[in-house]
Amino acid sequence: GSELCRQIAHAKPKQLIILDIYENNAYDVQQELKIKFPLLNLRVEIVTITDRGQLERVFGEYKPDVVIHAAAHKHVPLMETNCCEAVKNNVFGTRNLLDVAENAGCGKFIMVSTDKAVNPTNVMGATKRMCELEVLNHRGNMNCSATRFGNVLGSNGSVVPLFEQQIAHGGPVTVTHPEITRFFMTIPEAVSLVLQAGYYARGGEIFVLDMGQPVKIDDMARQLIRLSGYEPDVDIPIIYTGLRPGEKLYEELLMDEEGLRETANQLIHIGQPINMDDEAFCRQLSVLERACQSNSPDIRQYVADMVPTYHPKTDQS
Repeated sequence: GSELCRQIAHAKPKQLIILDIYENNAYDVQQELKIKFPLLNLRVEIVTITDRGQLERVFGEYKPDVVIHAAAHKHVPLMETNCCEAVKNNVFGTRNLLDVAENAGCGKFIMVSTDKAVNPTNVMGATKRMCELEVLNHRGNMNCSATRFGNVLGSNGSVVPLFEQQIAHGGPVTVTHPEITRFFMTIPEAVSLVLQAGYYARGGEIFVLDMGQPVKIDDMARQLIRLSGYEPDVDIPIIYTGLRPGEKLYEELLMDEEGLRETANQLIHIGQPINMDDEAFCRQLSVLERACQSNSPDIRQYVADMVPTYHPKTDQS
């Protein structure tokens, strides 16, 4: 979110409005942009996307032309134990944003998605897949698209700062599994591609960013230890802690039913659209909303009913 604001500010927009639920984040970005871009017309609002009234006030006042939606609960293990909150924020927060932005006359809506939405084994990934479906399902004048990519180096919760902290304290460095792999991209590169994909969007697309080859987390940990001047397993031990709830060994960027179309940028591809029963999807959303409002203990099943590719990972599997 911060890097999106930086790159957008460079483009000299008529106005940049930052919405954040966390005041410290918003304050830090605000101060940085004031120094770097003193002429920028900047507004900051402390808003949660689950509060539709707040959103209506903000959108009614500013009437933005473009909305970039990067608000989501994203930490996989936390969302496994807070399933209803994941659904409330990710699914129905996105629904609020789509409806309010449409009603405010917004022209373009770009949602930041994740590789964890593909064949998800966890609640977080399943809710992000539902967000993609909401974007595809949206009917109105607004141009809506989603952009899907993997892990971003240095972002909140990124594994690299964790490893660096563990190395600084003398170890051990913890890796969940010796064979686990992930896709990685730098923050500036990811944001640049998100903005370019938004430029290509004509409505209803899921853009897939080329993340290169997946990286073994174990190799990354060992390389960081060496770069810090130590020898893995000698100076700094590495221990394997086991996959966390909802975690899988490898992520995917594409589902079986999605082919790829090229764009003018070789790092950006477009997943083929899927056929949806829009009315049935809306009915399921209503059922899901009632379930999460009542904090149903069966919320995973309601999610699975809407995301056929969601296969919850259990200890046994």
